[in-house]
Amino acid sequence: MYNSFRKICERVLRIPHDPAPPPGDEASARVFRAAPAYFKYLLVLWALGAAFTFVFGVLFLGGMNLALMSDPGVPVAARVIVGSVSACVFMFLMTYLLFSLAVLRLNYEKRWYVVTDRSLRVREGVVTVREMTVTFANIQNVAVMQGPIQRALGLADLQVETAGGGSAHANQKQIGPNLHVAWFRGIDNAEEVKVLIQDRLRKLKDAGLGDHDDHAPQAAAAPAFLDALRAVHAEACALRAAAGESLSRC
Repeated sequence: MYNSFRKICERVLRIPHDPAPPPGDEASARVFRAAPAYFKYLLVLWALGAAFTFVFGVLFLGGMNLALMSDPGVPVAARVIVGSVSACVFMFLMTYLLFSLAVLRLNYEKRWYVVTDRSLRVREGVVTVREMTVTFANIQNVAVMQGPIQRALGLADLQVETAGGGSAHANQKQIGPNLHVAWFRGIDNAEEVKVLIQDRLRKLKDAGLGDHDDHAPQAAAAPAFLDALRAVHAEACALRAAAGESLSRC
């Protein structure tokens, strides 16, 4: 049944296929997924919300119907109408909870993290698909975040912060997702991914690489700059020689 639901959602919501590797050597691409324990973590959060919704619905609808049934002055037709509406609301709540559970699992399955030698790409979401590509040249900080429940499950979130996402923007009101921070959520090898990103970032900087388009004009300008320096040096030598000759004549 879930497979049918997934196919319908993929068709109706137009969920894209697996993400393509970000810029860089495709042979170096490594794909990371959220750990199975992350789905359990999401399931626990869903169960807490579902339990609250269920208990609140039962108490509210049950209390309302019990009050009507205990009041002899309420017409039978009113009791039937209220009972029917309560049953419809209860069925709607159960349907919503089952639907949210299916979307929760689909959201877990459609979560991707791809890392190459020059950049990374993160995709998440089902109804609203969010995809973020970050080049290593823009990365400022890589940190591991882990709460108590995540520690118990052996999970962590990896935060990749890019230029413009620092503390200077921390006090500003953020509307929508932060476009300067990429998250590897619910992974069980956060330290491994962190070391991988830092190692590839270090190699990129040691090699003096980045955006090749940015370095091309500089490389082309280097010979002309050296020629200009040589010309200035020659002029200085000529002036020095002329000045020395003038002094010797005096």
